[in-house]
Amino acid sequence: MEKIIFWKDREKQLVDPQLFSKTAETLAKEIAKDSKNIKNSNKRTQIRKFYDEIVRLTMLSKTHPQKEKEKWDQLLPLVHMITAKAAYANGRNKLISDNFLQFLRTSIEQIKKWPSHRCRRYGNEKWTYG
Repeated sequence: MEKIIFWKDREKQLVDPQLFSKTAETLAKEIAKDSKNIKNSNKRTQIRKFYDEIVRLTMLSKTHPQKEKEKWDQLLPLVHMITAKAAYANGRNKLISDNFLQFLRTSIEQIKKWPSHRCRRYGNEKWTYG
Protein backbone atom coordinates (compact mmCIF):
# COMPACT_ATOMS: atom_id res chain seq x y z
CA MET A 1 0.00 0.00 0.00
CA GLU A 2 1.22 3.47 -0.85
CA LYS A 3 1.88 5.97 1.90
CA ILE A 4 -0.87 8.55 2.05
CA ILE A 5 0.40 12.13 2.02
CA PHE A 6 -2.11 14.69 3.27
CA TRP A 7 -0.63 17.92 2.01
CA LYS A 8 0.07 19.13 -1.49
CA ASP A 9 1.77 22.13 0.15
CA ARG A 10 1.96 21.97 3.92
CA GLU A 11 3.27 25.52 4.33
CA LYS A 12 0.23 26.94 2.52
CA GLN A 13 -2.15 24.41 4.15
CA LEU A 14 -3.15 23.02 0.74
CA VAL A 15 -4.56 19.51 1.03
CA ASP A 16 -3.76 17.05 -1.76
CA PRO A 17 -6.71 17.51 -4.15
CA GLN A 18 -6.99 13.75 -4.75
CA LEU A 19 -6.90 12.79 -1.07
CA PHE A 20 -10.67 12.48 -0.70
CA SER A 21 -11.28 10.98 -4.13
CA LYS A 22 -8.69 8.81 -5.88
CA THR A 23 -6.54 8.16 -2.79
CA ALA A 24 -9.53 7.35 -0.57
CA GLU A 25 -11.08 5.09 -3.22
CA THR A 26 -7.85 3.14 -3.69
CA LEU A 27 -7.47 2.64 0.05
CA ALA A 28 -11.12 1.60 0.45
CA LYS A 29 -10.72 -1.03 -2.30
CA GLU A 30 -7.58 -2.44 -0.67
CA ILE A 31 -9.24 -2.68 2.73
CA ALA A 32 -12.39 -4.23 1.24
CA LYS A 33 -10.26 -6.81 -0.58
CA ASP A 34 -8.52 -7.65 2.69
CA SER A 35 -11.93 -8.13 4.33
CA LYS A 36 -12.82 -10.76 1.76
CA ASN A 37 -9.44 -12.52 1.82
CA ILE A 38 -8.80 -12.57 5.59
CA LYS A 39 -11.53 -14.10 7.76
CA ASN A 40 -12.85 -11.76 10.48
CA SER A 41 -10.63 -8.89 9.32
CA ASN A 42 -11.72 -5.26 8.98
CA LYS A 43 -15.22 -5.79 10.29
CA ARG A 44 -17.36 -2.69 10.69
CA THR A 45 -17.05 -2.88 14.46
CA GLN A 46 -13.25 -2.75 14.31
CA ILE A 47 -13.12 0.11 11.83
CA ARG A 48 -15.80 1.95 13.82
CA LYS A 49 -13.74 1.50 17.00
CA PHE A 50 -10.80 3.40 15.51
CA TYR A 51 -13.03 6.03 13.91
CA ASP A 52 -14.81 6.64 17.23
CA GLU A 53 -11.49 7.05 19.03
CA ILE A 54 -10.30 9.62 16.49
CA VAL A 55 -13.60 11.52 16.75
CA ARG A 56 -13.36 11.45 20.55
CA LEU A 57 -9.84 12.88 20.51
CA THR A 58 -10.86 15.51 17.98
CA MET A 59 -13.73 16.60 20.24
CA LEU A 60 -11.40 16.74 23.24
CA SER A 61 -8.99 18.92 21.28
CA LYS A 62 -11.79 21.43 20.65
CA THR A 63 -12.73 21.95 24.31
CA HIS A 64 -11.32 24.91 26.24
CA PRO A 65 -9.95 26.92 23.29
CA GLN A 66 -7.97 29.20 25.60
CA LYS A 67 -5.83 26.20 26.61
CA GLU A 68 -5.47 24.56 23.19
CA LYS A 69 -1.67 24.29 23.23
CA GLU A 70 -1.54 22.70 26.69
CA LYS A 71 -4.41 20.34 25.85
CA TRP A 72 -2.69 19.35 22.62
CA ASP A 73 0.48 18.41 24.49
CA GLN A 74 -1.64 16.02 26.56
CA LEU A 75 -3.59 14.63 23.59
CA LEU A 76 -0.72 13.99 21.17
CA PRO A 77 0.47 10.84 23.02
CA LEU A 78 -3.12 9.53 22.96
CA VAL A 79 -3.28 10.14 19.22
CA HIS A 80 -0.10 8.14 18.73
CA MET A 81 -1.42 5.40 21.03
CA ILE A 82 -3.96 4.58 18.31
CA THR A 83 -1.07 2.97 16.42
CA ALA A 84 -0.36 0.66 19.36
CA LYS A 85 -4.04 -0.27 19.62
CA ALA A 86 -4.11 -0.99 15.90
CA ALA A 87 -0.99 -3.16 16.10
CA TYR A 88 -2.63 -5.13 18.93
CA ALA A 89 -5.82 -5.61 16.87
CA ASN A 90 -3.70 -6.71 13.93
CA GLY A 91 -1.78 -9.23 16.01
CA ARG A 92 -4.92 -10.53 17.70
CA ASN A 93 -6.32 -12.89 15.08
CA LYS A 94 -5.96 -10.25 12.35
CA LEU A 95 -8.95 -8.20 13.55
CA ILE A 96 -7.61 -5.52 11.22
CA SER A 97 -5.53 -6.15 8.12
CA ASP A 98 -1.93 -5.17 7.52
CA ASN A 99 -3.14 -2.55 5.04
CA PHE A 100 -5.49 -0.94 7.56
CA LEU A 101 -2.72 -0.95 10.18
CA GLN A 102 -0.31 0.62 7.69
CA PHE A 103 -2.91 3.28 6.79
CA LEU A 104 -3.38 4.22 10.45
CA ARG A 105 0.35 4.12 11.17
CA THR A 106 1.42 6.32 8.24
CA SER A 107 -1.44 8.75 8.81
CA ILE A 108 -0.72 9.16 12.51
CA GLU A 109 3.01 9.53 11.88
CA GLN A 110 2.15 12.67 9.90
CA ILE A 111 0.48 14.31 12.91
CA LYS A 112 3.23 16.47 14.29
CA LYS A 113 2.16 19.37 16.44
CA TRP A 114 -0.59 21.72 17.40
CA PRO A 115 -0.94 24.32 14.64
CA SER A 116 -0.39 27.98 15.42
CA HIS A 117 -3.53 28.66 13.39
CA ARG A 118 -6.56 26.64 12.40
CA CYS A 119 -6.92 25.21 8.96
CA ARG A 120 -10.20 26.61 7.62
CA ARG A 121 -10.56 23.84 5.04
CA TYR A 122 -12.18 20.45 5.53
CA GLY A 123 -14.07 20.91 8.77
CA ASN A 124 -11.65 23.09 10.77
CA GLU A 125 -9.20 20.21 11.08
CA LYS A 126 -6.91 20.96 14.00
CA TRP A 127 -4.35 18.21 13.71
CA THR A 128 -1.28 19.23 11.79
CA TYR A 129 0.01 16.75 9.25
CA GLY A 130 3.59 17.05 8.09
